Amino acid sequence: MNRREFTKLGLLAGAAGIGGIPLGITRAVGQTRGGTLNTIIQPEPPILVTALNQQQPTLTLGGKIYESLLRYDFDLKPLPGLAQSWEVSPDKLTYTFKLHPNITFHDGAPLTSEDVVFSIMKVLIENHARARNTFSRVEKAEAPDPLTVVFKLKAPFAPFLTAFDCTTAPIVPKHIYEGTDYRKNPANAKAIGSGPFKLKEWVRGSHVHLVKHEGYYRPGEPVLDEIIYRVIPDSASRSVALEQGTVQLTQWTDVELFEVPRLSKLPHLTMTTKGYEFFAPHTWLEFNTRIAPMNDKRFRQAVMYAIDRKALLARIYFGLGKVATGPVSSKTKFYEKNVKAYDFSPEKAKALLDEMGLKPGADGKRVTIPYLVPPYGETHQRTSEFIRQSLARVGIDLQLQGIDVAGWAEKFSNWDFSMTATTVYQFGDPALGVSRSYVSSNIRKGILFSNTCGYSNPEVDRLFEEAAVATSDDKRQEFYSEVQKIMVEDVPVAWLLEIDYPNFMDKRLKNVVTTAIGVHDTFGTVSFG
Repeated sequence: MNRREFTKLGLLAGAAGIGGIPLGITRAVGQTRGGTLNTIIQPEPPILVTALNQQQPTLTLGGKIYESLLRYDFDLKPLPGLAQSWEVSPDKLTYTFKLHPNITFHDGAPLTSEDVVFSIMKVLIENHARARNTFSRVEKAEAPDPLTVVFKLKAPFAPFLTAFDCTTAPIVPKHIYEGTDYRKNPANAKAIGSGPFKLKEWVRGSHVHLVKHEGYYRPGEPVLDEIIYRVIPDSASRSVALEQGTVQLTQWTDVELFEVPRLSKLPHLTMTTKGYEFFAPHTWLEFNTRIAPMNDKRFRQAVMYAIDRKALLARIYFGLGKVATGPVSSKTKFYEKNVKAYDFSPEKAKALLDEMGLKPGADGKRVTIPYLVPPYGETHQRTSEFIRQSLARVGIDLQLQGIDVAGWAEKFSNWDFSMTATTVYQFGDPALGVSRSYVSSNIRKGILFSNTCGYSNPEVDRLFEEAAVATSDDKRQEFYSEVQKIMVEDVPVAWLLEIDYPNFMDKRLKNVVTTAIGVHDTFGTVSFG
């Protein structure tokens, strides 16, 4: 019995209930509502509270548990979320949101405007990688009545209305978190939100079982009775589970990209790369610029020249995406294409390293650097090996180090690394999803997806800030174009690819990808036919 056959047998045993994972009935014949969606969570998240952790698995699962004021269509225009309406004052300084009535948390307590103000101005500003950049611009947040929230800004902030998706501004219950150490609150294990699904059971290493929130405020939602996120570490087993119908949905890196051509031909499945418009996933090599030789821009430029990113896209990502040219994705507003180009050139890389004084030794190695392999599946492992081989050709010896999700997050956020890779989202506007990775004010130890590389350039800080508060799109483009040109010269990180992730789903499934946040959305209207 080979490895694939063994994992298939184990998976089928689990599907029959032998493995301890709830079976869940997809949908009875003739049934128009209810049923169980079986899907995958890969890798298993360290926590489900999206206010405290923004790793992709946490957000995918947490999007069913926690909601925010708004959602966004495929053109990133706001849609009602917890807020049923909103107004912006003519001077762009006051934003007034009206909440839906009768919203309750999973413990039965009502969700009011006080919960919104507390979540955003206390919990998120202190703990969320992006919230501080955005919500520190609020001069005052008020809750004049239980269904009204008013934010008064210190100055206009153009993308403010784009900052209220469930991954950016999840609302947590004030009555549980106020006055506590948020990260150590025992309620974190219960993940109490207000979304259409609530946590029933989390068996570590096995599954996360969500069930319908009976008190959900939207009539007729959720349509499904439950969702079971299965933890399946082995990539071959994940593909078999999809192929056999044990799971009916995969997202992000659940399916290794080399499996996409084969799975796309299966008659019971459909595949789409839609639903990532808001995030515009951007993959890059992260340098710890606090330490040598990563503190020298010539080294960082050499890395850019040494990696054949077109080959990386073709061989490892099977063409699902495009080569990145700088900090702003071509899918995001204010992208600037006229920046310095780093075509594949090992000779230019070697010349820069020679100029630095990093001469090769007798073994051909100029420098040895530890590299944390991102723990997000085989594609990342193959990418790491591709990069190791690329850099070895110019004398940079990467020592690949495997690590689990929690360990990677801890080391990365606490700057205990030399090099690693990460995929970061753009969130529809550079002021929300790009600047936070590079501005000096967001160098925050212990906060994942902040400025972990430690890059600091006062001119970059100024341009990002000027662009964020400018009220004219033309002026914003001017600032963003200038800052992109500076950064591509500085190379604070080595931008690799813009990724188009595949979502595979059973053809009976409806309404899975309906907004620009795709599989991170609530799944309140998802159904089997």
